[in-house]
Amino acid sequence: MKATQRDYAQAAKRAAKKCRLFFFCGQDEAGASAGVAKLVETLPEAGERVDLSGSDLKSDPSKLVDEARSTSLFGDTRHIVARVSGEEAHDAIAAWAELVDRGEVEQGWPIFIIATSATDKSRSAKLLLKRDDALVAVFYPPDLKSMTADVRAMADASGMRLDGVLAEAIARAAGLDVRLAQSEIDKLALYLDASPQSPKLADQTAFDAIGAKTEEDGFMPLVNAALGGELNKLPAELARMKEVSLNPVGVALAMERRAAQLAMLAPKMRHGDRMDQFLKANGVFFKEHREVGDQLKRWSGGKLERLVPRLADLHRALLANSQTAELLLARELVQIAHYAAARR
Repeated sequence: MKATQRDYAQAAKRAAKKCRLFFFCGQDEAGASAGVAKLVETLPEAGERVDLSGSDLKSDPSKLVDEARSTSLFGDTRHIVARVSGEEAHDAIAAWAELVDRGEVEQGWPIFIIATSATDKSRSAKLLLKRDDALVAVFYPPDLKSMTADVRAMADASGMRLDGVLAEAIARAAGLDVRLAQSEIDKLALYLDASPQSPKLADQTAFDAIGAKTEEDGFMPLVNAALGGELNKLPAELARMKEVSLNPVGVALAMERRAAQLAMLAPKMRHGDRMDQFLKANGVFFKEHREVGDQLKRWSGGKLERLVPRLADLHRALLANSQTAELLLARELVQIAHYAAARR
């Protein structure tokens, strides 16, 4: 069985009743993780969560089946969540399928595998596509339009009515990360005391009221510290990234968007232009004038031309190495910050 973002909601309802293994692949790790969370919520008794890594399954393919057939210390229900890269789970999936077909895993616990650098064409996925007891779900990075629609759906489910402009603003603030968008919706619903039984109208004023918290939890302080060469701030921002579990791919996307903005502005800048007037005339949000203006002075011409593809390479590296993405991102941000600092 196969599903994509478009039909995932319907497919997940059917799959939850008869599937025992769920394989989430594609480049959108945030979407895949959110998909797992929604499916786990539908389980009659989710019970204990057992986390496995790609290295666990690659070194011992039988571990997946062993965990699926085991019982917890107190005999409670459980479910298995494995985060892997590429084909790390292939042999484990093959072993699971063989034993299921032999009738040896009839009452096994549900298994959720997140393989964000794999695709539905991968060997692992092909083991499951034709099975009625497995679901392969493919998640691609969302665009602004689809993320805006998702935000409106989240708001509806939380008892809030909001227009397309505000939904788009929330999608942008979340860096197109579905988990962060859901977090913003949850905070907004809490602020408005909204619920499906007591719906409320959400507007920009309400969103601005939680804006300080949104900014604290968002990507931009980290992006600004790196691109602004703020070496004194960067260690604290990297620590915050780990503490609040910021999505490394989301941070990279925010870096790419800021670099693209700088690349668009730089050729328009003329000698003698007043920075504040120039930024206002080019539609830069007034709260970002200081950071964008400073970064324009540091990154220009050929340096920007090299930065943009470097960030694109970083994005691809994070997608291909999800388990070490946080470390890869931190190293790259330190290098970028040192280069920016030298441009003072």
